[in-house]
Amino acid sequence: MLALVAIILLALAFDYINGFHDAANSIATIVSTRVMSPRSAVLWAAFFNFIAFIIFETSVASNIAKGVNPASVTLPLVAGGLVGAVVWNLLTWWWGLPSSSSHALIGGIAGAAIVKECGVSIQRQRLLGSIDLVQMARDAVHTLDLGFFQKTAIFIVVSPLIGMILGWCIMRLVMAIFGRTAPRKIDRGFRSAQLVSAALYSLGHGGNDAQKTMGIIVAALVATGHLANGKHVPLWVVLLCQAAMGLGTMTGGWRIVKTMGMKITKLAPVGGFCAETSGAATLFLATALGIPVSTTHTITGSIVGVGSTRKWSAVRWGVAGRIVWAWVLTVPAAAGIAGIAYLAIRLIGGVG
Repeated sequence: MLALVAIILLALAFDYINGFHDAANSIATIVSTRVMSPRSAVLWAAFFNFIAFIIFETSVASNIAKGVNPASVTLPLVAGGLVGAVVWNLLTWWWGLPSSSSHALIGGIAGAAIVKECGVSIQRQRLLGSIDLVQMARDAVHTLDLGFFQKTAIFIVVSPLIGMILGWCIMRLVMAIFGRTAPRKIDRGFRSAQLVSAALYSLGHGGNDAQKTMGIIVAALVATGHLANGKHVPLWVVLLCQAAMGLGTMTGGWRIVKTMGMKITKLAPVGGFCAETSGAATLFLATALGIPVSTTHTITGSIVGVGSTRKWSAVRWGVAGRIVWAWVLTVPAAAGIAGIAYLAIRLIGGVG
């Protein structure tokens, strides 16, 4: 029981870190356009992050819980996956890189599961008198829900593209409608509109991101026999995860806010509104489909799309390139850290 409580606390710690790591996603545009002060922005975002459970179903959480074969899930595996995600999140926060907490978690769980299954496969094959590396790899892969991981991998690319295309289209539409309006009037009108778009984006963030931690806690409850299956997410799990996400957002990740809101491209309130609206639409779609996506990828693609409507040189592609490299490295890096963490936990605890 103590081990389960420790896992839940570790999962909530990840959720909290996810909140302050991804606070930039919710508030960077509204802070950089000076529509709200940083303190007001994080309170605004935290509130809408928390109430997201009222609007969205927990389909993302259910899919996360089923990402690894339930028969293979153990508490050390869950702990290893969480450690991998937490360590990578803290490293990228320190470096000021907006990497994906979602893919860090998914990579961490996958890495721990693969290392665990490789160990089981080796023990099984030793009893047979030979080691078949190909069979070991097959055993490790089969412990994962490949359909779920394939959809997630596809949306690593698709979500920022959707955000970028929508951002470009919405910005172009706004320019066509208000092209002859005085800049001061546009600025004044969209300062108010950005409050709504930021709220919608924070709802999408809370609806998609907090559910990933819910899925991890559900997997731990199923593994210990405290829950029959991963289809139902208890209300107490939902409330704890939404609260941890909201508190983390209130803390704010200011290193990443600077990168997201100021270094990629210069935004005015109208651009901030278009970026947040396109990002929110992408998150709403992904959550409705039950697919965990990166809010970081989504808002970055949206900001790039909005910035490129002026001219391609308005986007600082060097900064965007660093962000893309962080995306590429997130899954394997978190998986590697999680695999090592799983082995250390198993060695210390003497359990599988």
